[in-house]
Amino acid sequence: MAIKRVLVLAALSEAATGAALLLAPALVGKLLFGVELDGIATTVARVTGIALIGLGVACWPGTPLLGMLTYSAAVTLYLAYLGVTGNSTGLLLWPAVALHVILTTLLIRASCITGRTTNSSPT
Repeated sequence: MAIKRVLVLAALSEAATGAALLLAPALVGKLLFGVELDGIATTVARVTGIALIGLGVACWPGTPLLGMLTYSAAVTLYLAYLGVTGNSTGLLLWPAVALHVILTTLLIRASCITGRTTNSSPT
């Protein structure tokens, strides 16, 4: 099996598992571990789901930069949502949100620079 096919299979598998963890963490916990996830385990499962979706995007043929951008942007939004709704507000939640805003901004900038250099033709 060619490496591209293996990467596509891995990307689809990880992204599907990530989407399941993000959308139905209790069910995934029950199916994988025999117990439903609740409380903070649900939050951790959803962050893990976001990471697996990012990994799936990174494994898709193309640039891994898009995978990191996907993860960083999605986890920024999810952590900010947790903070705004008051569901989980640990001491480092808002610094983590701020760090991911900075990382997402840097990744967007790097993506734009990379896109510009790959799309420009020599004159």
